[in-house]
Amino acid sequence: MSSPAVARSTAHPHLLLVDDNDLGLQARKVVLEEQGYRVTAVASPRDALSRLIESCFDVIITDHKLPHMSGVEFITRLRDTKNITPVILLSGFVDTLGLDERNTGADVVLQKSSNEISHLCRAVRNLLRRRAVPKPPRSQGPTPKRTKKQA
Repeated sequence: MSSPAVARSTAHPHLLLVDDNDLGLQARKVVLEEQGYRVTAVASPRDALSRLIESCFDVIITDHKLPHMSGVEFITRLRDTKNITPVILLSGFVDTLGLDERNTGADVVLQKSSNEISHLCRAVRNLLRRRAVPKPPRSQGPTPKRTKKQA
């Protein structure tokens, strides 16, 4: 039987939200809390790194333009600590800066837009679902071909 703390964390995933824009931070926090998530909101990547020492999070959402370091630098520092928490990177300049999952270290990169909230909620759900269902281990050899009798 699982402990109440474990059951609570499964029922209400804990998100870390990083943004120095107070209005954007509070707006996203309210929306995500309405979706049933527990949200810790911080205004700087330094505060976020400190919180990661104190608590475990299910998903991290960070803005790209932050004080003292960019969102990409924050993700790099996070990954340097071997933290594998899924990360969503938000930016108003995704296309202009050529930001994507390969060059940022983020699991999802989202453009800030009028559709941002729906895209953000969908991305959080998908990352939580992906994390909840581990992928089966890859087989070592090639996949055997199926014959008509097996199909």
